[in-house]
Amino acid sequence: MTSLSVEMLAADAVEPITSAGNAQLGIAVLAGIAVIVLLITKFKLHAFLALTIGSLALGAFAGAPLAATIDSFTTGLGKTVAGVGVLIALGAILGKLLADSGGADQIVDTILARASGRAMPWAMVLIASVIGLPLFFEVGIVLLIPVVLLVAKRGNYSLMRIGVPALAGLSVMHGLVPPHPGPLVAIDALGANLGVTLALGVLVSIPTVIIAGPLFSRYAARWVDIPAPENMIPSRPSEDLEKRPGFGATVATVLLPVVLMLVKALVDIVVDNPDNGLQRVTDVIGSPLIALLAAVLVGLFTLGRAAGFTKQRLSSTVEKSLAPIAGVLMIVGAGGGFKQTLIDVGVGQMILDFSKDWSIPALLLAWLIAVAIRLATGSATVATISAAGLVAPLAEGMGTTETALLVLAIGAGSLFFSHVNDAGFWLVKEYFGMNVGQTIKTWSVMETIISVVGIVFVLLLSLVL
Repeated sequence: MTSLSVEMLAADAVEPITSAGNAQLGIAVLAGIAVIVLLITKFKLHAFLALTIGSLALGAFAGAPLAATIDSFTTGLGKTVAGVGVLIALGAILGKLLADSGGADQIVDTILARASGRAMPWAMVLIASVIGLPLFFEVGIVLLIPVVLLVAKRGNYSLMRIGVPALAGLSVMHGLVPPHPGPLVAIDALGANLGVTLALGVLVSIPTVIIAGPLFSRYAARWVDIPAPENMIPSRPSEDLEKRPGFGATVATVLLPVVLMLVKALVDIVVDNPDNGLQRVTDVIGSPLIALLAAVLVGLFTLGRAAGFTKQRLSSTVEKSLAPIAGVLMIVGAGGGFKQTLIDVGVGQMILDFSKDWSIPALLLAWLIAVAIRLATGSATVATISAAGLVAPLAEGMGTTETALLVLAIGAGSLFFSHVNDAGFWLVKEYFGMNVGQTIKTWSVMETIISVVGIVFVLLLSLVL
């Protein structure tokens, strides 16, 4: 792992908006995060408002002028929304097309038709991982839960043996693989290469999802042996459609942006010549904006038109996909503002001093910070945004690979031990008809396994890359 020189980083540091010492800054950071946690958990305030107020509180406790704090927050908010807002919107459109056209159901039905017996948990992981690439976690759960319940009921499988692998696939994609909002924000905050992060994220995700999914589900099924609840089997989106898009076309559309971004990363590594014609082309088509835009445009035909959607139906689908992400965009933007406030008050230098004095590797420090915020707030996205802001200065002296691994370390930490302050905890509990104790023994433990296994593989990669 690359060692970082505080002196080298200090040369490029931004003049802080306060002259507070490390002790005061440390108190300010804890106070700012405490305000956010309290507002979200105790007063149930929306995360956007909590992050905004927390940023102002951070500046006040650090002794920074109010005007300067406001400027830092709005600057960070604007940069973050400009950097990832369009990508989140395009991802939402693609996900909505996939769901409404029946493409997601087509993937599910095709894979399940070819799987049975012991292969079923592995099939559920594959389904969840493919569907989870373009979809937000909550949307993925809503799409997959009916399948999980039906498979468990009709095939007489243990609900946990089928459900845990599906949840693991969705959760790993959500925390470690762009274009999900958390990884995108961390990539933007740390200046990481998206293609390299995507490639390494997939590399870390494969063993992580195997261990936390099919392997752990054997034990989860013994700990919690419950039948699929009859009243929680909702209708599937494609039941009212006369036709659905084909399996091959659907998978190709979902994987198109991933393939384009991976091709760009591969060409950048192999060619490594900005003047090369091939690299110039792949730099364009493999950029996140173009890759996702291409997938959306292709999806309008391979998903929407293939399902018989009219032009008006396509327009309505796109419009409906954007409304639910308004809250996500504002949370992500406010998180960017919080991150910029952290940097501008001089927390970066404090973190550098802390990591130097305690000899904590940057990747492990990033994971621990994300874990602490995740446990406190219950939100993986808030944990990712806040941790990225705190450790952003550590990325200044890192190479492309290590910066990407820093993003993944934060993502792994953001998934640690989901409990009662996480909306996902209650979503899983209610859909599977479990009590709180059963949910902790299955869902919470699974999330912890993902987090721990994820950081272990990130640290292993840092030793060989």
